Amino acid sequence: MEENRKKEGIEAKGEWVTYRPDIKVLDCTIRDGGLMNNHQYDDTIIKKVYQTCVDAGIDYMEMGYKSSKKIYSPTQFGPWKFCDEDALRRILGENKTSLKISVMADAERTDYHTDILPKENSIVDTVRIATYIHQIPETMDMIKDAHDKGYETTVNLMAVSTVQERDLDDALSVLVTSDVNAIYLVDSFGAFYGEQIRDLTLKYMKYAKAAGKEVGIHTHNNQQLAYANTIEALIAGASRLDASIAGLGRGAGNCQMELLLGFLHNPKFNLRPIIQCIQEYIEPLREQLRWGFDIPYMLTGRLNQHPRDAMKFMESNDRKNLVKFFDSIMEEE
Repeated sequence: MEENRKKEGIEAKGEWVTYRPDIKVLDCTIRDGGLMNNHQYDDTIIKKVYQTCVDAGIDYMEMGYKSSKKIYSPTQFGPWKFCDEDALRRILGENKTSLKISVMADAERTDYHTDILPKENSIVDTVRIATYIHQIPETMDMIKDAHDKGYETTVNLMAVSTVQERDLDDALSVLVTSDVNAIYLVDSFGAFYGEQIRDLTLKYMKYAKAAGKEVGIHTHNNQQLAYANTIEALIAGASRLDASIAGLGRGAGNCQMELLLGFLHNPKFNLRPIIQCIQEYIEPLREQLRWGFDIPYMLTGRLNQHPRDAMKFMESNDRKNLVKFFDSIMEEE
């Protein structure tokens, strides 16, 4: 195995019985899970996930989005669609812990010049910018804005399973010239297999390493590969790993935190608080939010499609008629 890694240019950064100290884990339970309930959580849930991340030794917790109120109405969406400073402080106080707080800003959907405050006025540590290839020019300005305000910055490059290789190379070559700290490979539709994740991670590493940047991985579980693909990226050199408690996230959900922490072997992580949070707070949400692997999500993942059709079907009266959904989605091909 080690010989094969060397042939593929993979640098082994740790053995099975040790751990990689460069690994940083980000919990996206509240942010990604908020896509299933318009970010309308009870404060109790937010506080519990926050305390769980602290107790479990997680590096980052993503609270939600910095979305434009000109695009998204505060009467329709909960406070974690906007992550205003007063809402953050109501839950976190001054956050006098080692846990870093993250928010996500979608390119072209964020009034970032005004809504992202200077770092000295905020308890947020990291601004993560989510972007599609065609939004790279604005993304570069968003990176500069957040960096100049004092934040750590990362970029989630979305829907790369639909991007031509030449365009992806161009995007990466531009992004690494910015002040961004890390670039995330995102399996937006849960469409990738292990071989593709490995090849893409190596591509990201080639650009990032030369520029002194890190590489991250964010996966979805449409084909029950979120955990496996996260590990594949880690082995290939990714050091920023996204996961959520019990996989809570949009549609099929994300890499499960409880699986990831068990794999990493780092003594700073504590699994028991995660299990307790699942039992007492996350599992009771499942009937309401209905996230996790299901056949409709598997089908959209297999076809490399956004899961919106599957999510709509799962909320319909026909949700048990899987053949009907199969026939409808195959007609679109």
